[in-house]
Amino acid sequence: MSRKGQSITLSLKECDKAELEAIALEFGMMWGDRPNISKLIEAIAQRKLLIGNNNNWKESRIRALHRCIAALTDIGQIEQAQIIANLLLERSELSIPLRTEIEGFLKNLPPAWRLQIDNYILRNQPFQLSYQDAAGRLLNFTVRHAKVTPHEKRQYLDCWCEETEANFDIPELVHNWSLRLDRITDAAVTPISGEWHTNWDEITVEMHLFAGLAFAYQAKPEDDINEWLPDQPRVKRVIRRVSNTFWFNREVMQYAPDCVVILPESVRARLKQKLRTLCQLYDIETND
Repeated sequence: MSRKGQSITLSLKECDKAELEAIALEFGMMWGDRPNISKLIEAIAQRKLLIGNNNNWKESRIRALHRCIAALTDIGQIEQAQIIANLLLERSELSIPLRTEIEGFLKNLPPAWRLQIDNYILRNQPFQLSYQDAAGRLLNFTVRHAKVTPHEKRQYLDCWCEETEANFDIPELVHNWSLRLDRITDAAVTPISGEWHTNWDEITVEMHLFAGLAFAYQAKPEDDINEWLPDQPRVKRVIRRVSNTFWFNREVMQYAPDCVVILPESVRARLKQKLRTLCQLYDIETND
C-alpha cells in the first residue's frame, strides 16, 4: 500500500475503515489479498468505478462514508473528502438534510493556499508563507514541519520555522510557532528546497495531579509516564512531551490548584510569575 493509502487508512476510525474496506472488497479494489481504500478512492475519482444500483445502500454505509468526509478533512486530505462527498451525492438514499450538509461542504471548500499547505505537509515538502499577526504585522515564515491542529475551537498551523524573532517561548522551543489559519487568508505559499523535520522541538515536563483531577485524568498521546506516586497517596505523576508552553500553560491554569508543574524550572517559574501577577491583580481589586 502507498504512503498516502496508509495515511488515509490509519487516520480513519475503525468503523469507517471497515466500511470502506467492505466497499473496496465488493468492487475488487485490492492490494494483493487485502482490500485497498486508496485504490477505491482513486477509482471513484477517475470514474472507473460504475455503480449500477443507486438505492440499495444501508444506512450504516451512508453514515460511515459521511463520517469519512469529516475524518479526511481533519487530516488535511481535502481532495479525498471531496471524492467521498460527490459519491454520496450520487446516491438516491441520501436524506434531504444530509444532502444539504454535504452540498454546503462542497460549496465552502478551503481556499487554494490551504490546499497547498495540506499537500506540502502530506509530501513532507518545506514551504514558505506570509502571516499577519494579531498586531497587524506581516511576517514571513520558513516552515520545515507542520500540522493543522485544533486549539480551543480554532484551527492552527503548528509548525517548526527557521525564524525565531518575536517568539517569546522558552529558548528550547523558540522555533515552534502556532499560527491561526484565519490570519493567513491572503498568504503566499511557495515550496522551498531543504529538509523536512520529523517533528517539532520538544521538552519534557513533569506535573503532579491532586484530588479529583488525579482520578479523572485520561492519558494523552504525548504522555510518556502516567503513574501514582508510591510515597504520596492520591497524587499522580505525569511526564509529558511539550512543544508549546503557551498552550500547555493554558491547560494547566484551568486545573489549578489540582495541577502543579514540577519540572523544568523554566516552565515552573513562568507559571509562578503568572500566578503572582494574578494574585496582585486580585489584591488591587480587593483594595478598591
